[in-house]
Amino acid sequence: MTTQGYVAFDLGAESGRAMLATLDGQKLQLEEIHRFANLPQRLPSGLHWNLIDLWANLVEGLRKTGQATAGKGIELASLGVDTWGVDFGLIGRSGQLLGLPFAYRDDRNPPAMEKVFASLGADAIYRITGIQHMPFNSIYQLVAQHDAEPGLLAQVDRMLFMPDLLHYFFSGNAVNEATIASTSQMVNPISGQWATKLLTDLGLPHGFLGTIVPAGTKIGLLRKDVAQLAGVGALDVTVPGSHDTASAIAAVPVDVQKHPDWAYISSGTWSLIGAELDQPVVNDASAKANYTNERGVAGKIRFLKNVAGLWLVQECRRDLARQGQDFDYATLAKLAGEAEPFRTLIDPDHAPFASPGDMLAKMRRFAQDTSQPHPETPGQFVRACLESLALTYRVVLDRLDEMLHRKTQVLHIVGGGGRNTLLNQMTADAVGRPVIVGPFEATAIGNALTQAIGRGQVRDLAHLRSIVSASFDPQTFAPRNAAAMDKQLPRFLALCAK
Repeated sequence: MTTQGYVAFDLGAESGRAMLATLDGQKLQLEEIHRFANLPQRLPSGLHWNLIDLWANLVEGLRKTGQATAGKGIELASLGVDTWGVDFGLIGRSGQLLGLPFAYRDDRNPPAMEKVFASLGADAIYRITGIQHMPFNSIYQLVAQHDAEPGLLAQVDRMLFMPDLLHYFFSGNAVNEATIASTSQMVNPISGQWATKLLTDLGLPHGFLGTIVPAGTKIGLLRKDVAQLAGVGALDVTVPGSHDTASAIAAVPVDVQKHPDWAYISSGTWSLIGAELDQPVVNDASAKANYTNERGVAGKIRFLKNVAGLWLVQECRRDLARQGQDFDYATLAKLAGEAEPFRTLIDPDHAPFASPGDMLAKMRRFAQDTSQPHPETPGQFVRACLESLALTYRVVLDRLDEMLHRKTQVLHIVGGGGRNTLLNQMTADAVGRPVIVGPFEATAIGNALTQAIGRGQVRDLAHLRSIVSASFDPQTFAPRNAAAMDKQLPRFLALCAK
C-alpha cells in the first residue's frame, strides 16, 4: 500500500529545513531531510534575503526528499512553504522579480512607520487592520520602498509575501495566502480582505494585491522543469498556514474540552503569545496594549502579542563567538542555570535589541541606564535574557486575560524554543500555571497536516490536532518557584517603564 508523503518547507529567520511528513492512519511521522542557513546579507541598498541561495536549497531539499522516499512505498503528494511574516517580493508584468526582497530588520523601516503615524495616526491604522504596530510591518516597508524608488511600485503586477513568492517559483501561480497576508497590516480583520483604502490614503498603488486564498488551498502542480531538476514526479503545490506561526498554532495538541481557556507561545527567534479566537478583538484595550489579530488555519483568529524571543540569546551567542567564546545553545543554557538569579533584568522589547549586532554591549548599556549590575559572564548574559523573557510572558498573558475576561488554565509552548528547559521552567514559575511543551516541530507538522486537509486526508482542524496528540508526547512543567517571580515583577515593570 502506498503512503502519501508531504514536503513541508519550514523557513525561519536563521535557518530553513525540508521536512518529510508521512501519515499512516492517526499517526504522523516527521523526518528532517535537508537543513540550511538562511541569513540576510547587507548590500549597498540595505539588508536583503539571499533569495537565490534560498531557492537553490529548496530545490535541493525536494531532490533529497525524492531520493529518501524512492522504493519505500511513499508517494510524494504535495509540498508547501511556511516562513516568517511581513517580508515580500515584487513581481513585474513579465513575471520577473523586481529586486531582492528586503529583510524586515532593515534600518529604513522605523522612519517609514513614523511617517505613516504622522500622516494617518497610529490608532486609525490599528482600527482598520487590528494589527500590532511594529516598524517592519509590510505597510511600512511599502512606504519605505516607495520613498526610495518612487516609480517602482507602478511597475509591480503582484506583491507576493515570502511563502507566496516561493509557491510561485514552484508552481508558476501567484496567490496571496490568508495567514501570511494578515501579517502585513493591510488586511481588514473582520472581512479578511485587503484594506485598500488605507493604501490609497497613503498615496500607494494597490493593484498588485491579489486574491487572498485560505490555508489548505491547492494552487497548482509543481512546474515540470522544477520536477525534472529535482528528479521527482508531478505533485500538488498546496499552501499551508504560510505564516510559520499559523502552522505552529494549528499543531498545538490542546484538549479544548478540558482546557477551553488555553493560551500558547510559539517560541523561536520571536515569541508569539496569544489565544485562538473565532472573531477578532479590536477595541480601546487591544489598541492600547498593541495586540494583533492575525489569521489562522480554518479561519481562526490568532489574537496575540509579538515580543522578542530567543533572538536575544542568538545575538549573545554570535557576539560571544566573535570574541572567541563559541558555545552551543545547550552549554549556554547550562551556564545560565548556574548563574545568580535575577542579577540583571532587561526589557526584551527595548528598541536597540531588535537590530543585529553588539547585543552584549547593548545589554551592558541597558543595565547601566537602569542602575543594575551589568552582566559579565556568558551565563549572566543568557540568564538575564531568559528571566526577562519569562517575566514578559507573564505580563503579556495577564493583559491577554484581562482583555478576554478570563483566566488562562494552561499555557502551551510549541516550536524549537521549547527545547530550552530552563526557560520552560522559568515560564511556568512566572505565569503560575502548568506549561505544556511540544511538539518542537509544530510548524512543520502544522504545515504538512494543513496540506493534508487540502487533499482531503485530514478532515478539519480538530482532526489535525487529534493526530498531533496521538503522534507526539508533550512535557508538562509545573510552577516550582512562583513566589520568586512574583517578587521580581514590580522591579521588571519599573525598569521596562524607563
